[in-house]
Amino acid sequence: MNLLYIRPVLILLVLVKAAHGQVTEDKFGAIVRGDTSKKELALVFTGDEFADGGKVIRRTLNKNSVRASFFFTGRFYANREFGSLIKGLRKDGHYLGAHSDDHLLYCDWTKRDSLLVTEEQFRADLRRNYQKMAGFGIQKNDAEYFLPPYEWYNLMISKWTGEEDLKLVNFTHGTRSTADYTYPEMGKSYRSSEEIYRSIFEYEAKDKNGLNGFILLIHIGTDPRRTDKLYNRLDAMIRQLKGMGYRFKTIDELLN
Repeated sequence: MNLLYIRPVLILLVLVKAAHGQVTEDKFGAIVRGDTSKKELALVFTGDEFADGGKVIRRTLNKNSVRASFFFTGRFYANREFGSLIKGLRKDGHYLGAHSDDHLLYCDWTKRDSLLVTEEQFRADLRRNYQKMAGFGIQKNDAEYFLPPYEWYNLMISKWTGEEDLKLVNFTHGTRSTADYTYPEMGKSYRSSEEIYRSIFEYEAKDKNGLNGFILLIHIGTDPRRTDKLYNRLDAMIRQLKGMGYRFKTIDELLN
């Protein structure tokens, strides 16, 4: 989950050559968008302590013949209540990846170059995440893309990730999809599902590349205090995007 506020982010983006076409990296070394020349995007779901949307999301993806990508913490993989969901997602052919073991905050919110973890802590935590994934038959070679906790990192985290033979990825900025974790008690930070849904298609209309290559992040579960769940609008979102000609890819398909 994200921290309980929404932070403004200004990130420098650069295009880098991929095996097929181009991908976009931010200045901290994470891939944040796929090839903008193709009408393709990836639905990405993260999870740590909540999984209330799991059944709805899985059913909706199957109904629409869409494969998505799921990045879970080690705590999520170790939660026995989530075991059948994880096995079902794997059986359905979705991409399952790592989101750190204990959902650590790697660096300071205001001084991003200030690390809050040591290299040893980072590596040990990440490896524990993959050890728990192995219990579901997910090997490191099957999940080379790593989405950092809180979607917050710096150049050193990117460097260490690469040294673990993994690729750092993050969501594409521009919509409010990641705010689906907010709830009314958070005051001005709260974003309704209608506002979030609308922001996605407003961005699609104004960006010259639409949602081409987009990595759209949603949470698989949220705090019970949020009753207006964005995942309940997933079916309508997928159908609308398909009607606009978009194709859905897993993260490895989108970026490789």
